[in-house]
Amino acid sequence: MTQPVPALVLAGSRPGRDPLLVGTSLPSKALLPVAGQPMLAHVLAALGASPSVGAVTVVAQDTASLARDPAVAARAGEVRWRDSAGSIADAVVHAVKESEGALFVTTADNVLLTPDIVEQFLSASEGFDVAVGLVERSSVARAGHSTRRTWLRFRGGAWSGANLFRLGGPQVIPLVDFWRALEQDRKKGRKLIGAFGPGLLIGAALRLISIEGFARRIAGRFGLTAKAVAIEAAEACIDADKPSDIPVIEAILAARQAEASASSTAASASASSSS
Repeated sequence: MTQPVPALVLAGSRPGRDPLLVGTSLPSKALLPVAGQPMLAHVLAALGASPSVGAVTVVAQDTASLARDPAVAARAGEVRWRDSAGSIADAVVHAVKESEGALFVTTADNVLLTPDIVEQFLSASEGFDVAVGLVERSSVARAGHSTRRTWLRFRGGAWSGANLFRLGGPQVIPLVDFWRALEQDRKKGRKLIGAFGPGLLIGAALRLISIEGFARRIAGRFGLTAKAVAIEAAEACIDADKPSDIPVIEAILAARQAEASASSTAASASASSSS
């Protein structure tokens, strides 16, 4: 049996005023209610129901305000809380060093995370030094989700991140340190790709390289193996990044709830008819 992978939830705030917090008195986006529950509570519920996830650590500038929230506390269980005044990369490097082995990383605004998404990602990424979960644009279009994402275009499709990362151990720290310098450009696809050199930028611009090839070549520069995991659930790339995302997310959550209720009703009716 595969050993459960410890998880790190990034729940900190980026510099500047978050547009999702305008008009609220909330100290953190992680506490913003979505479908009646704080964002972080949704994420902790998904991780808690995922068999492949081990110990969960939440990192933010001020975790006390998160831990005090009743809805979050109800989902927290054995969650460990860690304050960090540094950057996202600083928090990840610290967690990688502490875990020694593999580490699963996601974010507090990944509200649509489900155990199925987590299990698919962790199963597909096992054995690689670094893995990233992505969703292809056509699958979002087929699902009918109306959302604006940052799309990275490669041969074979355009991809958006699902805020899912697997880091295999301390050997990935040089790559994370390199990523530290790119944090401010994470929404600028071409600039991000260009940071890895003109060859990769031209290859991506002319669609000469696939997302899988791109991941392998980047990781290879650091002596690492990499996997770009295509997530089956189209909504996996829809995080709560801006106000227009919230109604989209809440509609998906409502549809899930309706489907679950219908399945429960059908199961009860079947049990009653067979008794």
